[in-house]
Amino acid sequence: MSSRLLVLSNGHGEDLIALRVIEALVKRGGCPPIAVLPLVGEGEVFGPASRNGSLELVGARQKLPSGGFSNQSLGGLGRDLAAGLPLLSWLQWQLVRRWGKTGNPVLAVGDLWPLLLASLSGAPFGFIGTPKSDYTWASAPPQGWGRSTWADAYHRCKGSEWDPWEWALMGQRRCRLVAVRDGLTARGLRRHGLNALAPGNPMMDGFAAIPLPDWLRGQRRILMLPGSRMPEALGNASRLLAALKLLPELPAPTTVLVACGSQPDAPAWASLLQQAGWRQGANDSQGSDSLLPQSIWELPRPRAPLQLVLGPGCFNHWAPWAELGLATAGTATEQLVGLGVPVLSLPGPGPQFKAPFARRQSRLLGGAVLPCHGSRELAERLALLMAEPALCQQLGHRGRQRMGGPGGSAQLAGLVAERLLASDRLG
Repeated sequence: MSSRLLVLSNGHGEDLIALRVIEALVKRGGCPPIAVLPLVGEGEVFGPASRNGSLELVGARQKLPSGGFSNQSLGGLGRDLAAGLPLLSWLQWQLVRRWGKTGNPVLAVGDLWPLLLASLSGAPFGFIGTPKSDYTWASAPPQGWGRSTWADAYHRCKGSEWDPWEWALMGQRRCRLVAVRDGLTARGLRRHGLNALAPGNPMMDGFAAIPLPDWLRGQRRILMLPGSRMPEALGNASRLLAALKLLPELPAPTTVLVACGSQPDAPAWASLLQQAGWRQGANDSQGSDSLLPQSIWELPRPRAPLQLVLGPGCFNHWAPWAELGLATAGTATEQLVGLGVPVLSLPGPGPQFKAPFARRQSRLLGGAVLPCHGSRELAERLALLMAEPALCQQLGHRGRQRMGGPGGSAQLAGLVAERLLASDRLG
């Protein structure tokens, strides 16, 4: 490899953050070649940047049954082990060890596994700690979802959600940068002698301010995020559609914008919607603009039909138009809340979007995401929020505060350039 920086990331959200930082580094100019090793999945988000030469994808990559969430259940861990996780981890470790012998730096994005690999490489390294926040134990749990008494007491005793072995890795002399997602978490780490920074959240970069199009004017707008991990996404989508069917009649026309990925694909969506009682509507839009509705469906109702629009790859454009969100997703839900859009979530059997994940997400975001116990509860809360703009505004403000504004990618790129890539820092 001719690259001078190796980036490790371990999950879809981490991949997105790593990509935003890399794009900002390239935009600064004078950026050395960058190699990226996605530790979870196949790193699809890096595909376009790899093809245009902004980075080089390296190392062993494999989709695992748990989708990277083997830590949420013993069953998920067992399936990942059977699918080859030990060999995959060994091959990735071998690549990182060979990289370390070059003396070039490593940037780890994620949690313990990429941090450990970067530390064991023997090279200078930086760490962007993305998943952990002290808000997850310092904030009250959502009403009706129980308490985590022992876990909260453990984190309160430490004063940080990060653990002592992680502090030790971050505190090594070769660790030139520790960046976390918010100021509260950074303060917790600084109490343990770590020079932790919170320069901003790259997840809030990349959203275009596009005016509301004509085909959405006069419509109430709900954004639906079923996730993209199959087959979980299909089950999630089915439960969200069941909630929409229970929604009472609304005084204004309503469009549900489904910002989906490549999976589930169009035939899967068509089958799912037909089974749920939706019928395909006429599409009067002309052209191939990705902002236009590509597939329109209607749910017949006595007063006015509920309209649903599928938009593969439209999340970044459609999210700023939403008034409310329905979600069973991780990163995209956080981004939507960060734009000031309250969200209702509906946890299911997993492997990702289970009840503990939903409760943690709600605490992280200050209640701007409200988990529901079933489709009927979600429908009732959705009707309430659509009738209470002041409550939506309050929840949206809280979400913006927790996620922070745009600009984090550029700030982090500056720190990486200064602390990891400047030649006088690599001695």
